[in-house]
This record gives sequence, structure tokens and C-alpha cells, in this order.
Amino acid sequence: MSDDLRDLPLRERKKLRTRRALAETALRLFTERGYEATTLDDLCDAVEVSKRTLFRNFPSKEDIALAADSDLWSAYLEYVPTAQADGPLLKVLHAALDTTLGAMDPDWDRRFLAARELSELVPALQAHSLGYCHDTTRALIRAVGGRSDADPMRLHLVVEVFVAAWRTASLHWAAQHGEGGRAALRTLVAQAFADLPAALTHPA
Repeated sequence: MSDDLRDLPLRERKKLRTRRALAETALRLFTERGYEATTLDDLCDAVEVSKRTLFRNFPSKEDIALAADSDLWSAYLEYVPTAQADGPLLKVLHAALDTTLGAMDPDWDRRFLAARELSELVPALQAHSLGYCHDTTRALIRAVGGRSDADPMRLHLVVEVFVAAWRTASLHWAAQHGEGGRAALRTLVAQAFADLPAALTHPA
């Protein structure tokens, strides 16, 4: 999450730098040449790595393009089990998200916005993003399920509402081209959660 890699073993630092180089270069090439026109061979040549190395870092071309999403949610899913669990689950999930957003590397905002813009142009990325969202939702349900004695259906509903609030806020921020930076994103996320009670009783 942090740009300071000095505490990591050398092998992990090299792996993380390679992953970042692949993700950064992919976004640049996809933007300059087009997503479909850029091959995995093009990407490997630009970063000077083998396809085997590429697939050790990313399962697919779509995963490379949307690396900013997986960076955020991998960090979130790692943090949630250790987060303080006082009060309503929805509040706990939001607090953990705010903490995770604040700890992402300084360049995450730009990469996330670039991925969102690319997704708007590429149907395959839209479909992959929805699939990833589904998988992440299931992983989050499993992560919090062991910490709560809530009814499974209610627990699932809480997580789905959490994901919807995040998605609404992040899409709004992306539509504003990231105006206000990450502070604005965190404010929009907080606003989305605060608006939930009124949204649930919104007149037809």
C-alpha cells in the first residue's frame, strides 16, 4: 500500500516493482494504442519481461487494465479481519474502507481514474469489472461472516449495501474526473453512507 518498500524482502520488492511496471505500462499502451490493439506481447516487450512473468502477476489482460481495483480490494480484504469491530457492521466496513483508501500509494488515484475511463470504452472490461465486483463481494461476506453471528441473509444484505455505496460514490468521483483528489473521494464515500437511510425511504 505504501510506496516505501524498504521493509519488504528483496524478492518481494522486485515482484511488486514488476507488477507496478506492468500495470503502469499497460494503462499507457491501452490509452495510446487502444485496448484491443495492444497485445500481451507488446506489453511484455515494453516492460522487458516474459509472458510467464506477466501471468505470475496477472491472470488476464483485463486484470492488468483493472489493477488499481484489485490493489484496493486486496488491501481492504487483508485489513478488514484486523479492524476494530465495534458498532454496526456497515459502519465498521465503511471505516475500514476509509482507512484503506488513505493508505493507498499516492499514484493510485490516477491509475484508478484511468482504469475507469478505459472501462467506459471497452465492454470486455465492464463485464470483467462486474465479475470482479461479484467475486470481491463474496470474499468480503466470507471475511466478515466468521466475525458476526448475524443472520446470513442479513449479513449478505449489509455487504451488498456497502458495495453499492462505494460503487455509487466512486463512479460519481470518476465522472467528475477525480476533482478534489482522494480527499474528495473519501468525502463522497462518507456522503453515500450517510445518505443511505434517506435513500431507502425515497418516495417512488
